[in-house]
Amino acid sequence: MSPAKKKGGITIRIRQVRSGIGCPIEMRETLKALGLGKMHRIAERADTKEVRGMIAKIPHLVEVVE
Repeated sequence: MSPAKKKGGITIRIRQVRSGIGCPIEMRETLKALGLGKMHRIAERADTKEVRGMIAKIPHLVEVVE
């Protein structure tokens, strides 16, 4: 069970929509830190300012799914 669900917090679902190939290594590492790496995969993470910051670094590679 994820830490966010244990606390009863809000989670967000993040889908990778573009490949990290050809992107700088920092962007690929951000994808990996979010639990992504292959196209159309969805990761569920706690809705924290840290996760939102990672999404803001790579908005062209990911989208937040409702």
